[in-house]
Amino acid sequence: MKLNQQKRTQFSIISFFIILAAALTLWFSPSAIAALEDDQYDGNIFALYAGNGSLVPPKVTLAESLRGGKPSLLVFYLEDSKDCKAFSITVSKLQRYYGRAASFIPINVDMLADQEGFSPTEAGYYYRGLVPQTVLIDQQGEVVFDEIGQVSFETIDSAFRKVFDLVPRSQSKELKRRPLNNLNVGLEEDNSDKEDN
Repeated sequence: MKLNQQKRTQFSIISFFIILAAALTLWFSPSAIAALEDDQYDGNIFALYAGNGSLVPPKVTLAESLRGGKPSLLVFYLEDSKDCKAFSITVSKLQRYYGRAASFIPINVDMLADQEGFSPTEAGYYYRGLVPQTVLIDQQGEVVFDEIGQVSFETIDSAFRKVFDLVPRSQSKELKRRPLNNLNVGLEEDNSDKEDN
C-alpha cells in the first residue's frame, strides 16, 4: 500500500514538471515564427511576405523565355535572407504590371547547380554571388539591368519602360487603383488635375 502511494506521488511530481515545462515553453515562445526582420528560414518568401505564391516555382526557364522572345526578369534570392524577404514585395508588385509581357524567374541560389560554367541561356550565368540580385534581359537576350540589393520599384520600372519602349515615368500620368468589383481592382488615370466642365 505504501509503495502504491509512493508511485502516485512520484507520478504527480513528474506530471507537475511536465506541465510546468510545457507552460513555460508556450509562455516564452514568440507569437509568430515567421518574421520579415530576421535571417531565419520561413518557407516560400513570395507567398509569405508578398502574398504571391505564383512566382515560385517559375513558370518558364530562361532558355524558354529567350526562345519565345520575351524579356526576362531574373531575381536571385535566398529564403533565409531578410533583404530578400523585403524585396519579394517589390518583385510581386512588378509582376502585377509586367507579368504578362515578361517572364519573371525567381532563382533560389541554394538550388543553383554546382558547376563551373553556365551558358548564357542558364540563369546561373548571370549570378554574381550576392542576394538579392535583379537582372533584366531584353527580347534580344541582352542584359539591360543588373543590380544587387534592394532596388526600388521605380528604378526597375524605368528599365522595363525602356525595354518595352514606353513613355518614361516622368512623362506618364500617375495610375491609381480603382475597384472593378468587390474582389478585383483595375487601373485608371489620375484625372484630379483636369478641370470640371
